Amino acid sequence: MRDKLFYLATLPFESACQIQALPEGHAATNLHGHSYMASVRAPMPNVKQSGREPVSVLREQLQASIAPLDYTFLNDHIDTPTDENIARWIHDKINLSGIDRVAIQSTHDSGVDLDNQDHAHIWRRYRFEAAHQLPNVAAGHQCGRMHGHGFEVILHANQDLHADNNHRKDMGVAFEQIDRFWQPLHEQLDFTCLNDISGLENPTSEVLAHWIWQQLKPDFKQLSWVTVYETHSSGCHYNGRHYRIWKEQRFESALLLTRLGAEDKRRRLHGHSYLIRLHLSAPLDDVMGWTVDYGDVKSLFKPVYAQLDHHRLDQLEGISEADVTGLLLWIKDKMADALPQLDRIDLFETPGCGATLCWGEEGPALPD
Repeated sequence: MRDKLFYLATLPFESACQIQALPEGHAATNLHGHSYMASVRAPMPNVKQSGREPVSVLREQLQASIAPLDYTFLNDHIDTPTDENIARWIHDKINLSGIDRVAIQSTHDSGVDLDNQDHAHIWRRYRFEAAHQLPNVAAGHQCGRMHGHGFEVILHANQDLHADNNHRKDMGVAFEQIDRFWQPLHEQLDFTCLNDISGLENPTSEVLAHWIWQQLKPDFKQLSWVTVYETHSSGCHYNGRHYRIWKEQRFESALLLTRLGAEDKRRRLHGHSYLIRLHLSAPLDDVMGWTVDYGDVKSLFKPVYAQLDHHRLDQLEGISEADVTGLLLWIKDKMADALPQLDRIDLFETPGCGATLCWGEEGPALPD
């Protein structure tokens, strides 16, 4: 599959609203407010040719589109200001062609991603506390010892709000519906040893994601992905067919970008605290219960990480330009032999702002 490159920008805004399409008595029918996060993803194919930096241009366009919403009553702009409809409003206001995705995160634990087919992928995050151990790992592996995690689970639902005779509906799956699907599982998983639950005798992230899918999908038809965070920096997605894991790390680096316009401040020596996320797809190992060991991903990435962390990125051997595009291509090239399962890399210079290089099935977006 050919490479797909998307640039990403994320910005906050503060607004009040009322969702009057909800049933009488629902809390959201009252006047309330959120600290929203808006994100946009787009390929930006012609921006670099103009001597401008794509992430900055995308950020400027997003800022201009959300400015009318900041510190306002959303109902004055959007009849039914659900997360889905806010995302559509922003999409229509951004002065860019080829937008791939607009996302709205209304709370830490809920939001929506609107794709370029006008499908709303809503998501809801949950947490439970549990112990586990992996019985099939090699002697001395830390995961073979009984330990525990504050696990996080995200349930994703894919809905086409045009499905009813091409008439756009204001409301699809409500977050409260997802809560009701999740609650029985929370009762089973919270403050337990996962190994004691039937089907979770080898409770890797992949096995747990598969188990949750099996429990929910028969009744929760719109369920599209289950995401399990084992730690804050690693986890697994499962969609009923494919497993995708990710491992993320941070590195601190300096750079300058000489190919930008003469007035661009990025031509000066500067630096970032980068976040990189490696995504891998692979079949499940029936014995180990995982696709790739998270520890192996970190170890195999270590030689490349050592070249990135606390270094001048524009002085890396073989790099064309140390912007996010050049770095992503350089990292992909360096990791091709060591991690053949790798099929996507996310790189953020600042929180929520960066780029994604993908050459496989993408999987769902990960919220902050």
